[in-house]
Amino acid sequence: MGSVYATPEQLATYTGAPAPEGAERLLARASEDIDAALLTAYYATDADGDPTEQHVVDALRDATCAQVEYQLATGDDGTGAAGVWDAVSIGPVSLSGRKAGPPAASGVDLAPRAHRALLRAGLLPGVIW
Repeated sequence: MGSVYATPEQLATYTGAPAPEGAERLLARASEDIDAALLTAYYATDADGDPTEQHVVDALRDATCAQVEYQLATGDDGTGAAGVWDAVSIGPVSLSGRKAGPPAASGVDLAPRAHRALLRAGLLPGVIW
């Protein structure tokens, strides 16, 4: 597995709420999603494969946090299984009638805010800044 791009503390700062139980696992799975979305992206890395430019580090952190936030809001535990259900409930939040959209090129159900963070940083495949 690659790097985990955010910490539970950074997730809490991003969402404005305490990090959920199992935050480390959720962040690791979200980081895998971000890696899959960036499969052909080009950015500078060190010998360990970690990004070296601060704007890239920040974008990967924000995209990872956005991915976890999205998965929690949709009732997904990071496995992707929630996407097959028509109704999802989390406490007082209830979602229903979810329609599957066209699959992302990466095969990842990428959070809209994660997509925007990566797009703004010029990290998505085919985007050159």
